[in-house]
Amino acid sequence: MDDLLGPFRVLRRRFVPIVLGLLLVALLIGWIAREASHPRVQAGPTASRTYEKRAVTSSTGSTAKSPLETVTYADLPSGARATLRLTDKGGPYPYRQDNSVYQNRNGALPVRSRGYYHEFTVLTPGAGDRGPRRIVLGADRTAYYTANHYKTFRLVVR
Repeated sequence: MDDLLGPFRVLRRRFVPIVLGLLLVALLIGWIAREASHPRVQAGPTASRTYEKRAVTSSTGSTAKSPLETVTYADLPSGARATLRLTDKGGPYPYRQDNSVYQNRNGALPVRSRGYYHEFTVLTPGAGDRGPRRIVLGADRTAYYTANHYKTFRLVVR
């Protein structure tokens, strides 16, 4: 009986490493493709930079004041200020979802191309998970704060 199973043992010894190697290559290709489709926000200037009142340009070219309420950097919760400082440094971020593309599906922020906005977790005291607070950064480093998991936003004035 051992003579009959001998060729299969040799085949299995070669087959398993080959399959595992191919699986590893497929996972690596998938990870690289995912990273390429989700560009990262680059570290920008420090929080000491001052901002003027923001305006939003419509598709017709007219400029109007942003309909979003504003919040000054100093009036943000300490966790939000810490998150903004961390984004200014370029990380590292506490959650794997941080710096992922925010798609603005509810249209609460000005309409921009996919990949323009990135989201970052604001640590919420007492929350057992990521909690509802987020900072969303535009590619131009414009910051928005939400305390209620994207239902409403406030434009951060630094």
